Amino acid sequence: MSTDDPGATGDGPRRRPRPGSRRGEPIEPTRPESAGDYDDGSDTAEFLPLEIPEEELTGLHDTRGVPVGPRSVQPLDEEPSPLVSRYLFPTEKFRGEWKKHWIHLAKEFVIGALATFLIGWLTGYLAGHNLNGLVTAAVLLWVVIIAYLGWRVADWYYDRFILTNKRIMVVNGLVARTVGMMPLVRVTDMKYTQSPLGRMLNYGTFIVESAGQDQALRTVKSLPNPNELYLRIVEEMYEPEAVEARLARTADEAADT
Repeated sequence: MSTDDPGATGDGPRRRPRPGSRRGEPIEPTRPESAGDYDDGSDTAEFLPLEIPEEELTGLHDTRGVPVGPRSVQPLDEEPSPLVSRYLFPTEKFRGEWKKHWIHLAKEFVIGALATFLIGWLTGYLAGHNLNGLVTAAVLLWVVIIAYLGWRVADWYYDRFILTNKRIMVVNGLVARTVGMMPLVRVTDMKYTQSPLGRMLNYGTFIVESAGQDQALRTVKSLPNPNELYLRIVEEMYEPEAVEARLARTADEAADT
């Protein structure tokens, strides 16, 4: 067997020179294009680790979207609405306000839909029999029902549940206004309940006990995000320093940006 080819040794396979190389010149080692590729000029496969850019690893260290440790409350509202600010004294610190969940208007929605359907059908029936006077009466009845439902929606909009560093408050009523309050230091027990529908739609009923006395604020129905609200109230009752620290940190971050 001829050994003119420097790539042939003994009875082993003949190696072909690498592209771009000349006989007698040292061969530069080449790097495989990816992990798993190997140099066909060597007798053994050479595996190299896959290099990952640092930019792609940055997101792995960001745990903001991962539920690690105790759940934290959401950022606090900065300012009360004009409807609420009139009931706060100057040294009181506002913590948030909430309207009741839209489920509070479920009955009104059903009444409005049924009234529209039934009166619409009745109006068409009366018009077909040329009973124009009754048609007018049916339309006026529908207008009265819709006006009443509009008033109920407005009354719902102006209802507020309010939390400060001193008390919890309930403000309701569009024409006749009612304001109820309970100092946080007087709260002896608090819980919230959710029905199966409440768990699906994220609302609940709060029950607040205060030193064994009957209070107008004892039961507050249809409050949204009950778990979030519960955490805020409990934190304000037992860890007010933590609330102040979080607010200061948020203010510093806003100032830096």
